[in-house]
Amino acid sequence: MKVSYDPRTDTLSAIFMEDVQVTESDEEKPGVILDYDQEGHLVSLEILEASQRIMQTRKIEFETIEHSTAMEVQ
Repeated sequence: MKVSYDPRTDTLSAIFMEDVQVTESDEEKPGVILDYDQEGHLVSLEILEASQRIMQTRKIEFETIEHSTAMEVQ
């Protein structure tokens, strides 16, 4: 995964799958574009006018959450 912010265009992009052809793009909400491959998998996300929508465009945190295999019963 690759996340980038371009201050010149004020665009935040998250690429989930590189070197995959985009066959469909949807603008779910104005300025939020989702790109899909031929099988319908999400390939990338683009946010236009990012500084207007996201408070900290230059800061990112990434975390993989580990889940226990044992289930709790209440």
